[in-house]
Amino acid sequence: MNRPRVLLVGLASSAVDYDKWPDLSVEKLEAAFEQVASEAASAGFDARWCLTDTSETAPQQLKQDLLDYSPDIVLIGAGVRTDPDLLLLFERMINVISHVCPASKIAFNSSPFDTIEAIQRWAR
Repeated sequence: MNRPRVLLVGLASSAVDYDKWPDLSVEKLEAAFEQVASEAASAGFDARWCLTDTSETAPQQLKQDLLDYSPDIVLIGAGVRTDPDLLLLFERMINVISHVCPASKIAFNSSPFDTIEAIQRWAR
């Protein structure tokens, strides 16, 4: 049985504006990346990260990762989705996903702590 492929999309730790997230640090974020990947594997998913910056190249990076990986589910993290300054980036990412992988389900978490639940909603 194939494990569902999940592309986890988020901001690279170097691209995060930590002034907007005062309880977050590079170390905490990178630990969360590792924890999510480990939990996804334990839950039976083949998951990998697509960590982007916030520049014009981010949608192209996402497109390439989608083409290379062909995920069943794409999860876009709260860091991209909830920052009003990143609305255009989020919108562009949704359009890239729907164009490149129209059969992929799209999931959203509210924090790293509910990522597996967000993936599982669409893996059934």
